[in-house]
Amino acid sequence: MNIDYEKNIVEVIDEEGNSQTYPFESVEAFREISKAWLRIGWDTKYVYSFTWMGRPIIQLPDDMIRLQEVMYAVKPDVIVETGIAHGGSLVYSASLCQIMGKGRVVGVDIEIRPKNRKAIEAHPLFSMITMFEGDSAAEEIVDEVKSQIQPGESVLVLLDSGHSRDHVMRELLAYGPMVTPGSYIVAMDGIMQDLVGAPRTDADWDVNNPQTAVRDFLEEHPEFVLEEPTHPFNEGMIRERVTYWPNCFLKRK
Repeated sequence: MNIDYEKNIVEVIDEEGNSQTYPFESVEAFREISKAWLRIGWDTKYVYSFTWMGRPIIQLPDDMIRLQEVMYAVKPDVIVETGIAHGGSLVYSASLCQIMGKGRVVGVDIEIRPKNRKAIEAHPLFSMITMFEGDSAAEEIVDEVKSQIQPGESVLVLLDSGHSRDHVMRELLAYGPMVTPGSYIVAMDGIMQDLVGAPRTDADWDVNNPQTAVRDFLEEHPEFVLEEPTHPFNEGMIRERVTYWPNCFLKRK
């Protein structure tokens, strides 16, 4: 790819050496630059530079802004999150619940490191958070999460623990039934499918990734549909998300 700031063009060269030129003000130029930005951001660990209310969040800001649009539209009573790490995402969800005046957060991780647990438990929003330690797809952990949901409550689920095809499939099967009609289960980090060959990747990511699990799950579960949430406001030319979570929003009919 060549970027010419004098001519205001982006030139994209494919594997056969063929080139296509796009003006800066085009949707195509934005798409190609965004693809490069996402890949370079992965290589340089860009997402490891953000916090939310004091806790590392390790997410792309674009994704979190789009996620809050979905949360505000659904206004769930319970947000279930698999994958805790430093707790930034739990705090993010809890802060939105507080602002909306509704909701609480249930988090699961196979290991909650003592330092992180201590920091999360000391956070001002911890009263809105419940945590469980263990395999997120294990029957006993799933039952613990279910016990936190009262009859009639609406539920939104975020999957951000292990990202192998098999683990995400286990989570979809375990947590999909908890999702209420009109709400979503979100399978994060599907960008893995497009990153094979990059640093910090494995050779099988082209098939061993969340997007593969989503496709396989949808084939057997017609009660869900892959549905890209609409932008509640958009006066620009761009209609596609710049995201680490492509094809991630499974809506329950």
